[in-house]
Amino acid sequence: MHMEQQISFNDLQINPLFLEKLLALHIHNPTTIQQRIIPLLQENNNILFQSETGTGKTFAYLLPLLDKISTNTPHVQLIILAPTYELASQIKSQIQLLTDIKTALFIGGVPIKRQIETLKEKPLIIVGGPARILELLFLKKLKVTHVKAIVVDETDRLLSPELRDDTTKLLEHLPRDTQVVGCSATITPQTEKIIKKSLTALSCSDTNTDADESQKTVQLETILLPPEDILQKKITHIAVFSEQRDKIDTLRKIIYAEKEACTTEKKVFKAIVFTARPDSVDQIVAKLAYKKIDCVGLHAKVDKVKRKQALDNFRKDKISILVTSDLAARGLDIQDVSHVVQMDMPSNTDFFIHRAGRTGRNGKQGINIVIGDQYEMKQYARLEKKLHLVVYPKVLFKGKLVAPNFQQPPEE
Repeated sequence: MHMEQQISFNDLQINPLFLEKLLALHIHNPTTIQQRIIPLLQENNNILFQSETGTGKTFAYLLPLLDKISTNTPHVQLIILAPTYELASQIKSQIQLLTDIKTALFIGGVPIKRQIETLKEKPLIIVGGPARILELLFLKKLKVTHVKAIVVDETDRLLSPELRDDTTKLLEHLPRDTQVVGCSATITPQTEKIIKKSLTALSCSDTNTDADESQKTVQLETILLPPEDILQKKITHIAVFSEQRDKIDTLRKIIYAEKEACTTEKKVFKAIVFTARPDSVDQIVAKLAYKKIDCVGLHAKVDKVKRKQALDNFRKDKISILVTSDLAARGLDIQDVSHVVQMDMPSNTDFFIHRAGRTGRNGKQGINIVIGDQYEMKQYARLEKKLHLVVYPKVLFKGKLVAPNFQQPPEE
């Protein structure tokens, strides 16, 4: 472990131009996942890697892959897939922190005509959703013959049933020697199986390749980094009981209580509120706004411009509360989130991990609060055992979140 900590970006032979940019961002040493993944990608390996949220996955693939792009060729050389507009936009921003190589964002829900015009400007990197990129390919507006690498970010989400066909079809249309990189905080055996199958199809996709050559097995290396126990060590998990009908009111009281606690401790309160149902986002925002609590909502049906504005306001601390559906906030890296509040227990463990992992990032402490009814509290208790968490039950009493004391009734 001691030796790993001594490895520098210099040791990893990172382009000096990128080193300057990293120093400007106050990033001095590679994270564990970056130490492990960068050398493998520099050697052109196909990699599927899993690492907890907040461990530096994006720079782990960007630093080696950006270095392979030739500015002498006016063709797309790197494709990065993301399941949501927000994540795609965030990845593009991170690319721009490192380089001025022309990068274009291609996502559904905006006029394709404008994106076709963007392609005429000869971007070398494209970031976006598989459906829109595939559409541009089928319209013969996008050429992928010079693509050197493709990244499937949030791999488990992009290979879920609703996105799988577009993702795998796109993979199969790429040149045979395209380097494939997948990453996520959670990777299932099913995800690995689908990626391997796509790689096999990719290896046979080049019609100019002779039969013997196309039969060669394409290798995929799967790297599952042992957890750094961020969920256990960096995040305090709290359970607050509430009947369904009272949940938004309970949320309001928790916000008041935790804002006050942060002020007392001279900390900044910044919270993401999750709900499984996108239609609940607007309802929560409206009820909080009625009580003069500033917040913004984010879900797939919100106009893209408004979504960007909402996220920008939250990132820049103009607004301290973001209310969102699971899919809209998938993979987002927002600095200094002090609290995550889950308005329900998500449908599976991975969603819980992704939600909770929005706080406790970059070595900081965070708080994850689940507001649940009787059934959800039982689910939470099961998850507590499964993930080896310690969950603290709390009640609202005199404007504070406190441990239950049954001599004192909770707040009405």
